[in-house]
Amino acid sequence: MRLERRTQTSRGTALLAPFGAVLFTLLVSSLLVAWAGAPVGRAYALLLEGGFGSAFAWGETLTRATPLILTGLAAAVAFKARLYNIGAEGQLDLGALAAVAVGGLHGGSGFALTPWLLFPLMMLAAAAAGALLLLVPALMKSRLGVDEVVTTLLLNFIVLLFVSLMLDGPMKDPTAMGWPQSVALQDALQLGKLVERSRVHSGLVWALVLALALWALLKFTTTGFEIRAVGANARAAAFAGMPVGWVTVKVALLSGALAGLAGAIEVAGRTGYVTLDMSPGYGYSGIVIAMLAALNPLGVVAAAVFVAGILVGADSMSRAVTVPTYIADVIVSVSLLAMLVAAMLAQYRIVFTRGPAHAR
Repeated sequence: MRLERRTQTSRGTALLAPFGAVLFTLLVSSLLVAWAGAPVGRAYALLLEGGFGSAFAWGETLTRATPLILTGLAAAVAFKARLYNIGAEGQLDLGALAAVAVGGLHGGSGFALTPWLLFPLMMLAAAAAGALLLLVPALMKSRLGVDEVVTTLLLNFIVLLFVSLMLDGPMKDPTAMGWPQSVALQDALQLGKLVERSRVHSGLVWALVLALALWALLKFTTTGFEIRAVGANARAAAFAGMPVGWVTVKVALLSGALAGLAGAIEVAGRTGYVTLDMSPGYGYSGIVIAMLAALNPLGVVAAAVFVAGILVGADSMSRAVTVPTYIADVIVSVSLLAMLVAAMLAQYRIVFTRGPAHAR
């Protein structure tokens, strides 16, 4: 048995691959639900109802999807250029910390700025923090050949320790009764609500606009063509005269900035301050979302809503039936593996070769 590359992959096959991966994931997860002693049909019905069955459920799902869209975009654009950014979690945390450093600590510095000026500075600081954090592994890859998977992954833990240091040190909120959290953003810098009596905030609009802008960048601009060319074959792109190293740097800055903005929008739209458990793995989930979307920025939006609905619905399901909420993590993890296999089978076919006995 061997794999043979298909001469042509149809658009229908590429579109059906994510759906096939999702169906396979639900089939595998149903075995675990049945093993837990819960009725599979009712469990999945509660899962969908909890994530999408009411206005409140949709509000929670869209609120959870907002940072997932941005981390999914960060992973998608990086993977498009074969820059495997596994550090979106750390970039999100550092972006959130930078946002609070500008929007929370600034008020007591004696140098007041209007919110109209302070808000873009806050967002710029968050984007710059995420971009610079990814720039270091990108330069190490392009100049020294260091594997960016290792460096970006390890930077997540370094950033987490740095955030812990700041929350227990100079950025600690003196009114938090000893709890490790940062000072709060100024009220004027909080993002407005899109729907009354819900947690859906205008950060969702930011995420949707950035997804559309990234799609247009990749599809219609010279920079987008260079990113796709470097991702397809870096050696051929270099032979054609493209600045592969510079393209890698631009992708790193863009990907890190998107992840950093996810942290700023999460703080300004939902939490109001930084804590160590502010992100329940949004950066890592962004990788799953990017793969489910086949690295398409518009597909990232749909994949983020799907994953967010699964995570939100699992809470509702666990309260009604004897299934732990960790089933949501299983569904997300298995969907990533299934999507990788589906993407491989969309490009390669399995060929069974005859053994020595049959050859005679």
